[in-house]
Amino acid sequence: MKVSFLINNAYGIGGTIRSTANLSAGLAERHEVEVVSVHRVLDEPPLSLDPRVRLESLIDMRPDSPTYEGEHELTRRPNSMFPESGVDFGKLHFTGLHDQRIADYLARTDADVVVATRPILNGYLSRYGQSHYMRVGQEHLTLHSHSDQLRNDQNAAAAGLDAFVTVSEADAADYRAALPDFADRVVCVPNGVPAPAVEMSALDSKMIIAAGRLVAVKRYDRLIDAFAKVAAERPEWTLRIYGRGPMRAALREQIDALGLYNRIFLMGPVSPIETEWSKGAIAAVSSDSESFGMTIVEAMHCGVPVVATDCPHGPGEIITHGKDGLLVPLDGGPDAYSQALLRLINDSELRRRMGTAAQAKAATYAPAVIAARYEELFERLQRERRSRSSLATRLRTSLRALVPSAGRKDDPQPADAEQPPAPRSHVAATADGGFVVRLDLDTIPRTKPLDFVARLRRDPERRQILVPLEPAATGGQHATALVERAAHQLPEGRWDCYVRVRGTKERYRIAAELVEQARLIPLTPVVGTDGVSSWIPYATSDGFLAIRTWLRPAHGEVESAVIGESEATVTVRLLGDARLAETADATVRAVSREDTAHDFEVPVRVLGDDRFEFVLPYRETMERRSVEHDLWDLWLQLGDRTVPVGRITGDLVERKKTDAFPPILLDHAERGATRIKPFFTVSNHLALSVRDAAEDTDA
Repeated sequence: MKVSFLINNAYGIGGTIRSTANLSAGLAERHEVEVVSVHRVLDEPPLSLDPRVRLESLIDMRPDSPTYEGEHELTRRPNSMFPESGVDFGKLHFTGLHDQRIADYLARTDADVVVATRPILNGYLSRYGQSHYMRVGQEHLTLHSHSDQLRNDQNAAAAGLDAFVTVSEADAADYRAALPDFADRVVCVPNGVPAPAVEMSALDSKMIIAAGRLVAVKRYDRLIDAFAKVAAERPEWTLRIYGRGPMRAALREQIDALGLYNRIFLMGPVSPIETEWSKGAIAAVSSDSESFGMTIVEAMHCGVPVVATDCPHGPGEIITHGKDGLLVPLDGGPDAYSQALLRLINDSELRRRMGTAAQAKAATYAPAVIAARYEELFERLQRERRSRSSLATRLRTSLRALVPSAGRKDDPQPADAEQPPAPRSHVAATADGGFVVRLDLDTIPRTKPLDFVARLRRDPERRQILVPLEPAATGGQHATALVERAAHQLPEGRWDCYVRVRGTKERYRIAAELVEQARLIPLTPVVGTDGVSSWIPYATSDGFLAIRTWLRPAHGEVESAVIGESEATVTVRLLGDARLAETADATVRAVSREDTAHDFEVPVRVLGDDRFEFVLPYRETMERRSVEHDLWDLWLQLGDRTVPVGRITGDLVERKKTDAFPPILLDHAERGATRIKPFFTVSNHLALSVRDAAEDTDA
């Protein structure tokens, strides 16, 4: 059987894309499977499909591509399908070109089953789908999450489909009530979620993890208010919220107003997310509504118990309250939610029991299990096809649009430029702060021994380390390299990673499929004879393996910054061979990037043998303003010795956007409103930003 999935944009990381990737992989075990993306916006999808699944796109929206179609003449014509505001907007707004391309695809496909994944695509499948294949619509949200217009339009289109699949039983019941003549064709099949190839959470990180779109329905404001109550009782715990969305600015404002900017972090989008779930001790879902709850199952797969609101529709169908997670009544507010969090925070044994049970529950959502349920549906539809009335066919005919299903002219596709093969890697940090690299070498001829090589970027000396690759015990095209902290001294910087054929110049840059950093969270930088050092393996923005390293004789690790009305008080822990007691005139020096005449110093107050604090009076910078955006880098000055101050502990390569402090607005006599705040630079060094308030930058 050939199964084809019609998806709006396979080049993102949203829930519909993830569920399609998971289901297509499960079905590919026994069937021919393809994913047809209406839009192509990137060269490669951030979420990789199973190698057995073919990916096709209908409209190229890459501006730099020779086949870019954003200015095609048909894009100036409106589309004839009902609107769906969730996808039909901006650069990917549906036009006459969409009518033509989708209609053409539905006319020419040789699939046995076509599965549409959005309301607007269900509409196209209903209108242009052919009787020689099964037409299955999916609902990845819920009936009541749609506007009246979209709800009515999709319900009308459903009559032209062979089946309509929801991801929760509660939503299936709502659709059956709304579509009584179609009720027998509404079925529930939950999303499939694969078990990740990551180490299970140790559940001791003192970190709560939440992930999803930053939109109103997710109610991260409720979670933040609840965590504020947790923070008052358990000050060692932190909260990370992963995702992007329109609520980010409001959530940032709420965090700042509560004074929780040292405890709550907006992490931005991360893919794959499994490596982040395994960093958590508790997962949090605070929504008013969930169509299913993929994040719940993802966290459970990593052995992390979930605290979720008992909202419609998904959480209560996944979580067994008190066994593998906790459900919080929606009307309980932040107080009830905080009490549920504290129940797990205060009972590590309960946390571990629920984590084990959660992992077992997640196994019931494995893609192979969910694929089998879809196979049962497809087989049932095949049996019923001949006996079904011709009503659906008549309705499809009545829904035909004015746009003809004209055959498209095949655009010439340029031959892909030959690229060197990129061996795939799974990297995991070790307990001592080193890391192990597991490589899939099926793209590299194995004629000679191979080495793992890390080379310092932009280094005139071209420094590098080399570790022999050892064949994996399982055999095949796999190999492993263990990079031990004690065996290597890595100068500060960024290191790119390669596989090199021993004795030759032939090398291949390593693609990073998974990078596990959970073991780095409790570690402090290593202090040895060569100084203070920290390593973080990570994936670059273009998907390759790299290592961020720091190495310095001494370092001031920023623990917190408390922002007042006209000053910031920063607490720092001193690491390395420097000692505060060695000098009586320790200061923190603010070094201007504009003019040394603008430098200034503030005194240090010693809190203990290795901790100190200092106060940054904003008036000092106001008196020294000179340009639209003034910047000062902060250094600990111990006599004639200068020590860098920043954050190099833990698992984050760049903290500029995640570890954010609130700005203060002051009035400057000449430049007017001025925005002042401490921030971390791209190298995680602490600095002070003072700029005209009218500017709009991250610093």
